[in-house]
Amino acid sequence: MMKHNLKYILPIAIVLFTACNNHQKMGDSKQQNKPVFAKGEKVTNKNFTGTVWLNYLAENDTTYNVNIGSVAFEPGARTNWHLHKGGQILLVTEGKGLYQERGKPVEFIEKGQVVKCPPNIEHWHGAKPTEGMTHIAIGTNTNIGGAVWLEPVTDEEYNVPLSKD
Repeated sequence: MMKHNLKYILPIAIVLFTACNNHQKMGDSKQQNKPVFAKGEKVTNKNFTGTVWLNYLAENDTTYNVNIGSVAFEPGARTNWHLHKGGQILLVTEGKGLYQERGKPVEFIEKGQVVKCPPNIEHWHGAKPTEGMTHIAIGTNTNIGGAVWLEPVTDEEYNVPLSKD
């Protein structure tokens, strides 16, 4: 009698185990699509064009001399021209975007890239016209000064064709 029951129970157990395992994998993939940090607050100042969200992760203090924020740019959004007296590092965490230093060509940037913005070099960064981009912005050496905001990036500067898309 026991062998007879195992003949039916074993296949059912395998099906249930497989279903539970697949459900767990589906839950894991949903977690992987979630942003690491919350979107933050919508930026309402004139230093940006378009819709941008900022979540301050760490603010400057006398020990670390660094500002860190997660910045989410909706398609077409970008910073004004600006510079950082102590430099800046961008860690692109989602999407595709653009970066330009004054006098140089616009560069394509994407998820996984690290961009080092040298001290006192005017630059801008933001999303592509058709795709959003999120990066962690690290303002370094803030003890010597923070961001200096300049004029908006014109549509002509922003819409320059790129060689790599």
